[in-house]
Amino acid sequence: MDKSPNVVRHQPAVIRSRRETLNGHRSVNLWFTGLSGSGKSTLAHAVEERLHLMGCRTYVFDGDNVRHGLCRDLGFSPEDRSENLRRIAEMVHLFIDTGVIALTAFISPLRADREKVRSIVGPENFIEIYCSCPLEICEQRDVKGLYQKARRGEISNYTGISSPYEPPVAPDLTFDTNTQTVNECIKTVVLYLKEMGIII
Repeated sequence: MDKSPNVVRHQPAVIRSRRETLNGHRSVNLWFTGLSGSGKSTLAHAVEERLHLMGCRTYVFDGDNVRHGLCRDLGFSPEDRSENLRRIAEMVHLFIDTGVIALTAFISPLRADREKVRSIVGPENFIEIYCSCPLEICEQRDVKGLYQKARRGEISNYTGISSPYEPPVAPDLTFDTNTQTVNECIKTVVLYLKEMGIII
């Protein structure tokens, strides 16, 4: 429900297209999705580093980092996960308006929630990147030790263990992060952005 019915949107003089012209590239959202440990954050930050070196204006929204601030009041119930992604989508929408390439690394386990993000951000601005990796490999990596806790029942609603993950049906890019190197993935993302006319 809209609790701000009397708010009128202000029309700025400096609009997205002017910012994109100044930046020398288009703005877009690269949405990295996959299980915990699949390499989403690693790849998102690596791609950002490459784009930064190319002179692009970028920003990475990382799942854990966002939960330290903007979404610190949310848990991991299905409802809270959905609200977490809604807030991120609204924030990303603003960043796209600034002309920035926004990279987002979130498990985002449910297709319905990812589709909601797509609708908020705008389908033309949303590039879905699936970091595919077998659960057993993600568990072997388990940098944070969270899979072990989930297996022991110490964490509820843990994606891949006690909560489902729904892989994208038709992602724009898919990487097998168990076999492909980070550099291989970076090159593919950069090439895709060039082919789409987002960067030169």
